[in-house]
Amino acid sequence: MHLPQKHLCVIAMSVALISSAHGAPLVEPTLHIKPAESGTGRVALTLDACGGKTDTRILSALVDNKIPATIFVTGVWLKRNAEAVAIMRAHPDLFELENHGGRHIPAVDTPRKIYGIRSAGSPEAVLAEVESGAAALATTGEPAPKWFRGATAEYSPSAIAMIRKLGFKIAGFSINGDGGSLLGAKETARRIAAAKDGDVIISHINQPTHAAGEGVVQGLLALKDKGMTFVRLDDADGTGNHGTTD
Repeated sequence: MHLPQKHLCVIAMSVALISSAHGAPLVEPTLHIKPAESGTGRVALTLDACGGKTDTRILSALVDNKIPATIFVTGVWLKRNAEAVAIMRAHPDLFELENHGGRHIPAVDTPRKIYGIRSAGSPEAVLAEVESGAAALATTGEPAPKWFRGATAEYSPSAIAMIRKLGFKIAGFSINGDGGSLLGAKETARRIAAAKDGDVIISHINQPTHAAGEGVVQGLLALKDKGMTFVRLDDADGTGNHGTTD
């Protein structure tokens, strides 16, 4: 495979970082948005579409209640969920589609497993995961993605540097709403409803059979009833740690 010169430079930089910090621990970046200047507050809802199907409970609630959200989609999910993508594209005021990778592979450039998922394992594989996700989004007619979130939301520091060099901001979060879609409805609702001004929520929209989806809806409606404003990541100033946004 022939790689453009800029990609070779990115890979070379990452290899140098790996050689100096091969044993560096993984990081799970946080992200907050700028608090509201007035009113009850505002939060950013981010939903991962990793693979599988679409939780129409969540999608319908967002449309019916006019709740904006940033959806991180993989190439795998895009291929299987054309109807949901069409709904999202029909509501550009609500949905912003961003890059969750081509095949839902953790953006970690050394071989290991995270939550049982095998990492990309090399700089070249991280690059392929990020760029194939962006390419998949391009086929939908959506604007080029500006944000990236890797599978498991954990990264090696050297991979963060490489992804930033490609021009993407990396989307951390401040509230884990559904525990990877494994929490029950009650706990998911409680976590999301507890969001404060400036929080970034992460949950999932690809597990329609999980109880967590019901909790996502309940938590979001509770925030709406409190008067909380929802914004997409591109509509707010987001600040992350570990060099993910600066």
